[in-house]
Amino acid sequence: MDFSKLEEKISYKFKDRDLLKESLTHRSYLNENPSWHLPNNERLEFLGDAVLELATTEELYNRYPESQEGELTSYRAALVNYQMMATIAKEIGLENFVLLSRGEAKDMGRARDVILANAMEGLIGAIYLDSDYLGAKKFVKAFVLSHLAEVIAKGLYKDAKSLLQEKSQADLKITPNYKVISEKGPDHSKIFEVGVFLNDKMVAIGSGQSKQDAEVEAAKRALENL
Repeated sequence: MDFSKLEEKISYKFKDRDLLKESLTHRSYLNENPSWHLPNNERLEFLGDAVLELATTEELYNRYPESQEGELTSYRAALVNYQMMATIAKEIGLENFVLLSRGEAKDMGRARDVILANAMEGLIGAIYLDSDYLGAKKFVKAFVLSHLAEVIAKGLYKDAKSLLQEKSQADLKITPNYKVISEKGPDHSKIFEVGVFLNDKMVAIGSGQSKQDAEVEAAKRALENL
């Protein structure tokens, strides 16, 4: 795999290419390739998550001196959640470089987005170790903060359920309601599927490990559909 193409895309050349490879190594890949000489990316993901939060927080703090903590927190949450991270990963072509098992490589749903988001955080952690905080912050500003205008313009910083209710009441004079469609898995690891309805019409389905998470996911998909 030619990782230089990814380096070109992100405008950063690694001094230690193994850090880049580690950041893209999903745990499933090691199950099928036990001779792979690097660990999975979970430690780098842990580090990168913290660097991403700090760099984003610092930038928002400096850009919006008049904004209160609650507003800045909402902006940050919209910029660093897994959906946004997965979107950015796709924009830079990261999915072409993540090392996965054959089974994981076939999954194109929510699980794939989570893997891509984690790889993004791993990449940020790798850049931090390969250079320094400023190097990682430069990456975050270029690829994450560049979505800030979109977040504000589209109201993505608002809670998805509240935003859907605002839009559906304003445009359709209808209040959304949510119903559990199914519950799967054992009690300690249950997955809920929830449908969001406008009148009797189901406009989207979301899944999550709690009813609340599933409702939020359903609201986000409904906003995209509408």
